[in-house]
Amino acid sequence: MNKPVIVPEEALAAPVAMPELAPAAPVKAAGPAYIVLAGISFSHFLNDTMQSLIASVYPILKDNYALDFAQIGMITLAFQFTASLLQPVVGHFTDKKAQPFSLAIGMGSTFFGLLLLSVAHHYGIILIAAALVGLGSAVFHPESARIARLASGGRYGFAQSVFQLGGSFGTSMGPVLAALIVVPFGQPSIAWFSSIAFVAIVILWRIGVWYKPQVAGKKAAAIELHPDHPDSRRIKIAIAVLVALLLSKQLYVSSLSSYYIFYLIDRFGVSTQAAQLYLFIFLAANAVGAYFGGPLGDRFGRKYVIWFSILGALPFTLALPYAGLIGSAVLTIFIGLIISSATSSIIVFAQELMPHRFGMISGVFFGVAFGIGGLGAAVLGELADRTSIAFVYHLCAFLPALGLLAVFLPKMPGHPR
Repeated sequence: MNKPVIVPEEALAAPVAMPELAPAAPVKAAGPAYIVLAGISFSHFLNDTMQSLIASVYPILKDNYALDFAQIGMITLAFQFTASLLQPVVGHFTDKKAQPFSLAIGMGSTFFGLLLLSVAHHYGIILIAAALVGLGSAVFHPESARIARLASGGRYGFAQSVFQLGGSFGTSMGPVLAALIVVPFGQPSIAWFSSIAFVAIVILWRIGVWYKPQVAGKKAAAIELHPDHPDSRRIKIAIAVLVALLLSKQLYVSSLSSYYIFYLIDRFGVSTQAAQLYLFIFLAANAVGAYFGGPLGDRFGRKYVIWFSILGALPFTLALPYAGLIGSAVLTIFIGLIISSATSSIIVFAQELMPHRFGMISGVFFGVAFGIGGLGAAVLGELADRTSIAFVYHLCAFLPALGLLAVFLPKMPGHPR
């Protein structure tokens, strides 16, 4: 269902020249660094708010154009495939040469994608609009993750969690805004959200002004790995395990994000607006869990947070298909809180495994997250057409069991035991 991420041996072993970020800058300007961290997190909020609108307006598109679940899944695939394909490429490019203003330029793609989606009256145009929004995400995530790390003051897990909090909270706002605005006013109202993209462009341009002197004129420096750092073989195994763990987490979240509305309508007969509010409950819990995962990883070790966050959600996911309406809402809160705490730890763990490929690894893992979600949505949509939505949720309930693979992650030097 997903293509394996293959990292060449030479990429693991060979040090790569990258801009040397002077540690004195964040220390001297702790206040401005935190302001930048807040700005990049807020931009992530705006970016993912716009992206989540696509899944939130699925019921409208389905009714307006008589789409089946497989076609709904293809919209998600078009949106997320561009991000999955291009994020590692963007990350690899920015590893060699930082692009301070690329974030603002990439947000322009999201701006035009939303405008196109608001006026699209053919299925093919809807797919193109979704792909443009995905392209904006591809440009945004790798370099913004680097900026978050630069502004962290050494608290990498915390910085990644603040960054993820903005994105997760933005994702949770999509269903609410769709229920309040898009459902009452229809597909053309999506154009109103292009103003959010414009605000994000302005903020990201200002962040680019701060970021440019941090990397301009710096000498290239090879990164020295700790003597106890895992060897290339263990790095390959660990990267494969982290990808598999991200698979279990993201595919389950994708199943709820794309089809939970239809599941609630089909099983409990709730209205579209009510179902979107129930989806908001799950996504808001996701946002809270994403925030706490990073600091807990800094304190107790990322491996243990990964263990808990994925495997710990299993009892709740297994119970969800058998719960009533209120019980489903309660269970999704626990699932969102627990399973989303893995995201920051997985990404930071991968970055620490290959610090000389920071942008590429950020792009791979953000890209894999989007790609898995897109492929998963397409496959699950086809499966739902052939069986039922209820069957899909029974099947997906077992995905967190893949958390057992965390036993193969290596002990990193400097991590808490």
